[in-house]
Amino acid sequence: MSLTLPAGVVLPVTASALVLTQQPGDGDNGGQGEDFGKSSPVGFLVLILFLIAVALLVRSMTKHLKRVPASFDEEPAEEKAAEENAEAGEKDEAAEKPVKDSSATKADS
Repeated sequence: MSLTLPAGVVLPVTASALVLTQQPGDGDNGGQGEDFGKSSPVGFLVLILFLIAVALLVRSMTKHLKRVPASFDEEPAEEKAAEENAEAGEKDEAAEKPVKDSSATKADS
């Protein structure tokens, strides 16, 4: 299905489109002066700052992703038991060490 306009409508539509798309004749080009579309040094500086920020964010994200474990599945029961035994052994060793009594040393002085 194609859209065609009757011959009597084509001329007014075309004429009105040409009138509406003209630039104003008063010298104001709608804010499009001599420098329209050109970038400034400030814009270039902002662009460079954005690129530096993106590079730093990518670097930080990469470091954080390296710390993520390969799998979030539960550890096998054998490994958990071995870790618990190792922790219990460390606690026993800490309890067996003699603790200096600070009150006895003060009384001797």
